Amino acid sequence: AMRHFSTIPGPHRTAQGFTLIELMVTLAILAVLMAVAAPSFSDIRKNSELGGVANNFLAALNTARAEGMKRNMNTMVTPVNGDNDWSKGWLVFVDVDRDQVYSSGDLLITQADAPLPYIAITAASGGTAGETVSYLLFDGSGFAKTKSGGFGANTVAIARNDVASTQYSQIRRVKVAKTGRVRVCTPKTGTDTACSASGEDS
Repeated sequence: AMRHFSTIPGPHRTAQGFTLIELMVTLAILAVLMAVAAPSFSDIRKNSELGGVANNFLAALNTARAEGMKRNMNTMVTPVNGDNDWSKGWLVFVDVDRDQVYSSGDLLITQADAPLPYIAITAASGGTAGETVSYLLFDGSGFAKTKSGGFGANTVAIARNDVASTQYSQIRRVKVAKTGRVRVCTPKTGTDTACSASGEDS
């Protein structure tokens, strides 16, 4: 015998999909999860921006050193305006005419634009990067030098100025040794200028 199926819904059929209450509960749970995750995404973004500037500055110094050794000439990294404000950007050049400033006779290797306005770059006093006319100089052997011919170790701090100054995870120190070796480190305390607390040498 043939069976006939009715297409008319019977009382035993239930509606499929979400009810309004289920949808509201789901959205409430998503809102709580996003509120918990948002601060960590913010920290990741801040670290990424800071690390990007520090790595760009590190790359500029390594490029200057490598070019100096390749050409057996002095190379320099200076603030773009020729003053002591690293936060406006910087130049990397071969000091072809040996006048110790960027001029028409020199070979420009690269130029960096100013970082984001909430990232400050300051050099420690006592080094050539913190002088009124700031600079970092590498000779043809790759050593960090001063304009007068001595060795020139330096520390440059790159930090976010939109966070508390005690938030040390938002500070990077670029260390230039007398040998010309360059590295980036994160201090653990306010007095940890050499990042020795991070297990790295000074």
